[in-house]
Amino acid sequence: MMKYDKIECYIEKVYGYAINHTYSREEADELAQEILFTAVRELPKLRDESRFEPWLWGVARNVSNVFRRNMGKQRAMYSYDVLENLFYEDEYPSVQEEIYDALRTKIAMLSAIYRDIIILHYYDGLSTKTISERLNVSDGTVRWRLSEARKKLKKECDKMNETALRPIKMKLNIYGNGNYNGKTIPFPTVYIDDALSQNILYYCYEEPSSVEDLAKICGVPAYYIEERIENLLKRDAIIEAVKGKYQTDFIIWSDKYGIYCEEHAEKALLPIMDEVIFALNSIAEEANMIDFYKAEKCDNDLRYLYGVMAFAYVSEHYCKLPYPLFKKKYDGNEWCYLGNVETGKHKRIDIGIQHSANLGNRGGFSHTSYNSISGITFRPMMYDNYINVCADILYHGTSKDIESVANAIQDGYIIKRSDGSFFVTVPSFTKEQKAEFDAISEKYLAPIMPRYNEIVETFIQGYKKLFPKHLRCDAERMCKNMFIGMYSVIVEYAQRTGKLSMPSENCYCDVMIQHK
Repeated sequence: MMKYDKIECYIEKVYGYAINHTYSREEADELAQEILFTAVRELPKLRDESRFEPWLWGVARNVSNVFRRNMGKQRAMYSYDVLENLFYEDEYPSVQEEIYDALRTKIAMLSAIYRDIIILHYYDGLSTKTISERLNVSDGTVRWRLSEARKKLKKECDKMNETALRPIKMKLNIYGNGNYNGKTIPFPTVYIDDALSQNILYYCYEEPSSVEDLAKICGVPAYYIEERIENLLKRDAIIEAVKGKYQTDFIIWSDKYGIYCEEHAEKALLPIMDEVIFALNSIAEEANMIDFYKAEKCDNDLRYLYGVMAFAYVSEHYCKLPYPLFKKKYDGNEWCYLGNVETGKHKRIDIGIQHSANLGNRGGFSHTSYNSISGITFRPMMYDNYINVCADILYHGTSKDIESVANAIQDGYIIKRSDGSFFVTVPSFTKEQKAEFDAISEKYLAPIMPRYNEIVETFIQGYKKLFPKHLRCDAERMCKNMFIGMYSVIVEYAQRTGKLSMPSENCYCDVMIQHK
């Protein structure tokens, strides 16, 4: 007959299991007592002493199911260490995973005043000063609680930075349409940009994951995950792919996309590369003869602008790839998130295009900024009031909107010269001049477009396979962007082979275009 004192060795583990399956310390106490009582009562029925551990976790699971029903809760109770799965499969965790599990269990067992500070400090990476402001307690109190929490976690805490929490850092953005100013109307990413949400999004990207899966990977108790999941669903960042499993509902760029581009893009373009470069040189020669406002840029810098504008033109008129419409998001606007965890070691094909058009009473110009081109410095699109004052200066030499002029000077779109005059740093085309430029682009690039289209369509057949299947519409939008994005591949080839000189230091590639 098995000795009952063996159960005593599992009291702490049982309590940790109960913590992970409930939502308060009171519930955990009650569930742990129920599991231990049932184990003592049922122990005489166990015939094989070597099966004690899987038997105990089987008892724990059955008691938890009954406990859940009796509590009458409408919420799921999850485990982030899934002990019963490990032991039923006769798979025992490595020493490292035992450290993870021990630490996570101990964190979960801390009272809220310690647990919250541990998560905020080690997972979200916040300083004690920031935590004090968030929790509305003194910095000294935060430091004391953090010190006490470390003592409670003992030796596992020493490994916390390097092992247990291991957060992923992700950059979040959006693309599409929406009226945001970043201040009174924040960009949607503000609501999902905390560290834990980023990690949930990352680990849900390739395959759907449950709360228990995510809690184990992220190294925090399940109730923290559930809280974030609720918000991510509300913010249209994830979907419930299947019952109880969630998946990120937007593209997260990682190195695998850049690796594919490196291996296939230039190779695909080589058959027509020299012909395209010749066409771009011809466009530059004729475009230089147009009497548009060149912002005193040198001919070589303007070649980069001419090239991307020409590709933008043919993309609009010759690209046959679909571009699915955006669905409306929770805020009524039409856009999608984009995440990025790329290391920078592998260059993905991408022309960053930011476009702003002032459509109000004074509106008459748009501003487009092209980025992610080799040698070109990033420049964001203008605000509408910047566009207005730049147009005023181009036509009248000055503007009555002194405040906007000052802001545009600060951001580099306007320069105030020593004589007091203003100089706009962005090239500008009138409607007629832009039509003339488009005719030149048509003349030299149209004959190449049938073969170019075929090359791009062949390239993206493999590229599409890199995206999760449920993101078909997002993948098609990214693939359509490849049509203009291939310009960056052509630029790098031309630079490397000496057919195109590098642009000037801090060269921007942006343009103002009159639209009415």
